[in-house]
Amino acid sequence: MPKQNNDYTSIFKSTSLFGAVQMFNILISVIRSKVVAIWIGPTGMGILGLLLSTLNVLGEFTKLGLSTTAVREIAQTESKGNNTVETNLIIATIKKVVWFTGFFGVLLTLILSPLLSYLAFDSYEYTLAFIWVSISLLFNQISAGRLAILQGFRKLKLLAKANLLGNLLGLLISLPLYFFYRLDAIVPVIIVSSFVALIVSWSYSRKMEFNILKVSNKQAFRKAKGMLNLGFMLSIRGSITLVAAYVFQLYLSNVGGLDEVGYYVAGFMIINSYVGIVFNAMRTDYFPKLSGVIDDVKDVNKTVNNQSVIGILIIGPLVVTFLTFLPIIVKVLYTPSFLIIIGFVSWAILGILFKTLSWSMGYVILAKGDSKLFLKTALFFNVLMLVFNVVGYHLYGLDGLGISFFLYYIIHFIGIKIITARQYDLNLDKDLIAIFLVLLILSIATFIATYINEIVVKYVVCSILMIVTLLYCYGQLDKRVNFKSLKNKFIKNKND
Repeated sequence: MPKQNNDYTSIFKSTSLFGAVQMFNILISVIRSKVVAIWIGPTGMGILGLLLSTLNVLGEFTKLGLSTTAVREIAQTESKGNNTVETNLIIATIKKVVWFTGFFGVLLTLILSPLLSYLAFDSYEYTLAFIWVSISLLFNQISAGRLAILQGFRKLKLLAKANLLGNLLGLLISLPLYFFYRLDAIVPVIIVSSFVALIVSWSYSRKMEFNILKVSNKQAFRKAKGMLNLGFMLSIRGSITLVAAYVFQLYLSNVGGLDEVGYYVAGFMIINSYVGIVFNAMRTDYFPKLSGVIDDVKDVNKTVNNQSVIGILIIGPLVVTFLTFLPIIVKVLYTPSFLIIIGFVSWAILGILFKTLSWSMGYVILAKGDSKLFLKTALFFNVLMLVFNVVGYHLYGLDGLGISFFLYYIIHFIGIKIITARQYDLNLDKDLIAIFLVLLILSIATFIATYINEIVVKYVVCSILMIVTLLYCYGQLDKRVNFKSLKNKFIKNKND
């Protein structure tokens, strides 16, 4: 098999592995979302959303981007050949420093808890809630450090198992809590879920064999200095993203109320979590792979284009399928009262096609370690998204939010394309552009068809478009991956 096809096959395999993991996680999320929607309602989802958004902002800031830079550092060290001493030093450093960043997050949350409660809920009623959930920041950061080690070494099966088991156990523990305590279960669920994820990630990271080095605090921070320099910029960038989302949720809470926040969180979860499973699946192997070849322009172009092709061919059918069955999906995931988000999600989901390309290109900036450019683009685009969202909601309510997301993803794609072309000579292949245009046309046609009043005609037209999309994407994937050969190889390995 040609090397180009091997590259596509490798990408498809890793994406399929973590796609399966994400699908399982989606099933867990569906059950959790359904339970939350029924047992604590839109108001409960609003409270949960604001608590988690606040924690995410604080966690992103206090972890100093260590989990991301650790993956990059390990991948680059491994790509240079056998350097066991250096690798073990990096691992020892990560394991030690995450404790400090975790406790920093806890301390900051404890100090700011009254202010956080007032900002999020316009009262001090949730001060104690923030004090309790602060401990989850420590658990999350230690867990992220352990998973970063697995990802850096591309131990995909161990990483997949850790994700699966962590989410499953978190669900099994949280369901009884929500059933018996309803709104009062929100805080315990956040804490318990993060602790369970820590135990699982800790146990799976120990399956890797390393020479455990004992390093002093001084040695650890000296080694971590390089990672933390880039990590600090990443932390600021991540914080900007989360602050922008958080500020909008605060705006929405004040203008529309907690129910509107709940609807926004529910819609965003469909766009970001359910349709966005491919991004989570691809990122796991893509980032360390890209980091390993980042100094070779030709390899970078090939890696980005190959990743984009596989991504768009998987995302395309998902977009069309979700557009076709969105009313049914919303009812299954939540309750009929959440059907109000259909317009919002329909518009926003179209933008996911553009996001697929800009996402693949944007990782080049991160892999290059170009922290200043990374920060500048983050600041500009997040301010732009915040402005778009406020204006969109002000003009057209929740539907306006969907339109603002769609327009933002288009502008973001154009901006990242220009930046990466000028800075890194990154170009998109003609085949990729052709595939993208075909899928964009099919998606827009499906979007328009969803507005057909006659329900039978609507579903017939949408179903035909969905079948055409699936057949087209399957054919394009088969050219690159050769499913028959892949199937035979899988059967042979299984029999052996």
